[in-house]
Amino acid sequence: MPLTRRSLLSQLPLATVASSFHLQVRGQESKELWRTGNPTIDKPREIALGLLKPTQAQIERAWELHFGSVVFESYGFAPRFAVDGEKINEAIREGASSAELADLRESMTMSRGTSNERERQEFFQAFHAAGVTCVFQNAGEEGNDPLRLIKRLAHFTKATDGMKPALSKVTTAEEIRALKKAGQVGLCFTGNGVPLHMDWESVRDELRYVRIFHELGIRMMHLTYNRRNPMGDGAGEPHDGGLSDFGHAAVTEMNKLGVIVDVAHSGWQTAEDAAKASTKPMVASHTSCAAVYKHFRGKPDTAIRAICDTDGLVGMCCIPRFLGGKGDITALMDHLDHVIKTFGPQYAAIGCDISYTSRFEKEERAKILRRPDGSSPLGGAEDRWEHLWPKDDFVTTPQAEQSIAWTNWPLFTLGMIMRGHSDETIQKVLGGNMLRVLKANAVS
Repeated sequence: MPLTRRSLLSQLPLATVASSFHLQVRGQESKELWRTGNPTIDKPREIALGLLKPTQAQIERAWELHFGSVVFESYGFAPRFAVDGEKINEAIREGASSAELADLRESMTMSRGTSNERERQEFFQAFHAAGVTCVFQNAGEEGNDPLRLIKRLAHFTKATDGMKPALSKVTTAEEIRALKKAGQVGLCFTGNGVPLHMDWESVRDELRYVRIFHELGIRMMHLTYNRRNPMGDGAGEPHDGGLSDFGHAAVTEMNKLGVIVDVAHSGWQTAEDAAKASTKPMVASHTSCAAVYKHFRGKPDTAIRAICDTDGLVGMCCIPRFLGGKGDITALMDHLDHVIKTFGPQYAAIGCDISYTSRFEKEERAKILRRPDGSSPLGGAEDRWEHLWPKDDFVTTPQAEQSIAWTNWPLFTLGMIMRGHSDETIQKVLGGNMLRVLKANAVS
């Protein structure tokens, strides 16, 4: 790829990108300052711009505001690396089981940049193009088994250990602000589930792993995923019984230790009960507004109000099926507008729940040996337990999905500008609110 001013800007540290903006000549080059030279990033941006139809002045203002702000995603995924097709084939030849291959694939997609320069460059180009300072990174799985939860935590610990100081593991709001000043990026870990070892000797014994995972760097946990667990009902359950007695104990323990309570995947009553039980600001880190589009993974205004009453926040996701309407960037703006205008700008955030995937993933997967029936040895996720979803009739489109691609973060800022929101409001949504909640949950 030829090195142009645009592609160079996309690879510079975030602080440098912000200052470089002011040095650009307001000519032909600045008219497409959103281009990076990477079609995997640029095509979704073209689609989003076609939907938003901004003026050149609005684009320039958005770029200046976005790259000058601390952007802290309330829940999501750092860019994913391409797998190493040949190493997977080597494991297949050695007789690796399906479970071993799944673990190997996840390890590669989450930490391969520590050993592969091409993937490392791809990772940082996407991160800097997005203008994101820190991601509240999904570093767990959908469940409560500590051994299951620790896998992704290990992968992302390897990534942050192996790519620092350009990429760091962070646990405090102060560290994230320091990253911005240094032009570096970071991951703050969410463990997804509350670790439970299921011995059930006592409530205190059962919750003791919350402290262990906090010591490992976890700063946020889901109370439930889609299904019911001992703490309460998940969003996918047909009957929402709310927070259990044990769930109340878990909220108390998380408040005590400095772990943010997250009800993004919880049932509506469970979320409201948890908010009433929490003494610290809590979140629905990646959700949508049921008042804008009624979907079980969204949250009704009663639950959002209860979360706001804790001084917490709700993060809007980038999943077309949950946003409804056309499921595109304009739908995302509708949900953000609802939170900002109904509850206040101090309670809104963006938790995309999607990731950028290396443009080299397709060619690496093409190298992988097939099973005799022609299927991939890596398998699929269609039958996974947590993917039991109530049926709906929403049909997404590639255009909708690409318009809210993870690297389109600067265009989310553009969309808020076009909706008439102030710089102060936008900076709260971009990261200020999540920084506040993280700081408020910290314990000495």
